[in-house]
Amino acid sequence: MDGTLAIAANNLTSPIILFFILGVAAAFARSDLSIPEAIAKGLSIYLLFAIGFKGGVSVADHGVDTTLVLSLLAGMVLSFLLPVLAYTLLRGMTRLSVIDAAAVAGHYGSISIVTFVAATSVATSAGFNPEGYMVAVAAVMEAPAILSALWIVARFGKQSADMEDGLIREILLNGSIVLLVGAFVIGWITGDEGMQMIAPFIQGPFQGVLCLFLLDMGLIAGRGLREARSVLTPGLFAFGVIMPLLGASFGLGTGLLLGLSPGGVLLFMTLAASASYIAVPAAMRVALPEANPSVYLTLSLGITFPFNLTLGIPIYLAVATALTGG
Repeated sequence: MDGTLAIAANNLTSPIILFFILGVAAAFARSDLSIPEAIAKGLSIYLLFAIGFKGGVSVADHGVDTTLVLSLLAGMVLSFLLPVLAYTLLRGMTRLSVIDAAAVAGHYGSISIVTFVAATSVATSAGFNPEGYMVAVAAVMEAPAILSALWIVARFGKQSADMEDGLIREILLNGSIVLLVGAFVIGWITGDEGMQMIAPFIQGPFQGVLCLFLLDMGLIAGRGLREARSVLTPGLFAFGVIMPLLGASFGLGTGLLLGLSPGGVLLFMTLAASASYIAVPAAMRVALPEANPSVYLTLSLGITFPFNLTLGIPIYLAVATALTGG
């Protein structure tokens, strides 16, 4: 317990977390502080490029093996099954309709790439080097969760989800996924030689860019919470904290079964614990237009994202370290 508290305290005083807290505080204080949209987009592009490329270089050094393939398959299975668990909890803990519960559930099988990047940074700071192919696992965990949410509606709802032509293509060709996977493949192809060519660009500025990006995320999360208090019932709030812990436990079991390193187990826990606030909301607006966006955005971005960033990741790191002997 003391070790977990020490890790949590250290994480809470790291620059990336403090900038996120600054953003939340500024939003609640109604400050006019803001990051221009174009700059925020550029920060996002940089982070996706850097984490994808470094992951590809790591795989080039490690090589393709059975564990990599099994990790990808496990990620897809988890992404499809976790929304079913989330839907069951929501129907028991809240009064959400089938449509709203399914839309929320879809967010909890998918992933938050920013949470993943933050967990990678924490793992590296703790002296762990996670498996580089975890970037690919993150990429394959987007679409299955969305399909799971649509299956839930078709199975339990009175109406079917709107599967417009091109929806799956839009999901798979989401800009974030294309950049993440593309950078991963390029890093894999070029290996250490490619890394040496662009290392000053993707290594030195990384932490500073992450701080600015999390400042922006704090502003967005804080404003979302301030404006959506009316929809945040005690049951929904409890779900936003309980579900990531349950998801992390499934990620923990999966990582241990696969024999991943402490850093790899941490990242699998983080992926299973996180909730999407980019790809899935966009898909839900098309496939389930009747669902209330304020509910699923408040939960994923206003509750689960801050929880994972401030308390969840330190807990996952402490558990992964203890159970892997790291």
